[in-house]
Amino acid sequence: MKKLLLSLLSSLVCTHLLAASGIYNVRDFGAKGDGRTLDSPAINAAIQAAEGDGGGQVLLPAGTYLSGSIRLKSNIDLHLSAGCTILAAPASMKAYDESESFGGFTEYQDGGHTYFHNSLIWAEGQHNVSITGHGMIDGKGLTHKDTESAGNLKGGSIGTGDKAIALKQCRQVTIRDITVYRGGHFGIIMTGCDLSTIDNVTIDTNRDGFDIDCCKYMTITNCRINTPRDDALVLKSSYALKKPVLCEHIAISNCNITGYKCGSLIDGTYVPEPVNWVCGRFKLGTESNGGYRNISLTNCTFMYSSGLAFEEVDQGRMENIVVSNITMSHVHHYPIYITTGCRNRGPKEVTRMSSARDIQISNVIADDCDSLCSIIVTGMKGEPIRNVWLSNIRLFFKGGGTKDLADKDYREQGKNYPEPKFAGWTPAYGLYARHVDGLHVSDVTFRYQRPDHRPAIVLDDVTDYTLDRIDAQLELGIDKIYVRK
Repeated sequence: MKKLLLSLLSSLVCTHLLAASGIYNVRDFGAKGDGRTLDSPAINAAIQAAEGDGGGQVLLPAGTYLSGSIRLKSNIDLHLSAGCTILAAPASMKAYDESESFGGFTEYQDGGHTYFHNSLIWAEGQHNVSITGHGMIDGKGLTHKDTESAGNLKGGSIGTGDKAIALKQCRQVTIRDITVYRGGHFGIIMTGCDLSTIDNVTIDTNRDGFDIDCCKYMTITNCRINTPRDDALVLKSSYALKKPVLCEHIAISNCNITGYKCGSLIDGTYVPEPVNWVCGRFKLGTESNGGYRNISLTNCTFMYSSGLAFEEVDQGRMENIVVSNITMSHVHHYPIYITTGCRNRGPKEVTRMSSARDIQISNVIADDCDSLCSIIVTGMKGEPIRNVWLSNIRLFFKGGGTKDLADKDYREQGKNYPEPKFAGWTPAYGLYARHVDGLHVSDVTFRYQRPDHRPAIVLDDVTDYTLDRIDAQLELGIDKIYVRK
């Protein structure tokens, strides 16, 4: 009995000392870390205790913590130690919070962008929050489907989790060093978050990696993102905040984007996956009610992935976009895609047209590019894309295009979903541009492996253009540049 009392006293003293130092070990709150016991109640108890003391670090030592929803609060650092895994509980345990109501407001975006509380880790309206450490989040029990539907104000099925990390309207967010495996519908989604840093994060998942929606003043650096079945790193500006909000002042650098089989980035086998409709892509869009401004992407590599997509189709504006120093190998569908359209997924009373201007892409090299699509720059009749600079670009295509494609009536974007795969082969094998005012191309090289009988460049309703130092491989009798009248 004496030994038991001494042990309990020692435990209480250690807990008090850790709390006094600002460290709250989840084991002291009842977490087992055995992979069988549901530990999220203990983790949330540690977070509540730290919050009550003004903040601190909630520490998860090495172990496997079976978990439902974890509610992150202000001034809390959720620290995943090396050897720690937060394992998402199966839906049968009903361990996830119920989706919040959207307040009767009409939804103009998918449920995954509308609801946040049915996630493994979530926070709303908090500040100075962080998720750090060399541990892992394994979303084994999450669904990768969009379980919520428009009009269902309570969202998806009670007890089902569909996102690994979901943060809404938070400020001063840091996510650093963690690994996310099988992240559900979204590995990390951040909506309306300001002053954020994401650094040295690895995501290996079957749906989207990062979704950055209506955010501003954010840096994303030194990350590895593997998404064989969907987009890797996506900036969006949906109507999830019930108004159009720009996604702006976002700087992304030194990231690796891939489309290997899920799990093979983490285990180091790097298995190429059969081509999906899209994989491992950097994208602005599709949701684009507010638009994008002051975005930079630099010093990034792509492997077995789709390329770069810049899509403004929901009445927002896209401007001041700079991309530089990009390498790509084994590019699915297209290397570079810039478009505007009038899908107009938003309130009917909004009548402005989508617009795009001042986009600069330079120092890009890509090999084994799919010949389905060239570089594509397409605006709308009456609202052209304005001022696009393409320079120091080297693209090597697979080839195989036929001569008749040069006169193809290429699909107008209009209200269509903005994905070139659905429009088919482009009229040019290197660059196709339509409805553009101010297109400046210099120091560009186009090559192909198999004979391609399309022109290198086709311009359709393009004004104020310059084409300097274009080095393009051509078949006999094929024009380098075809300007449609």
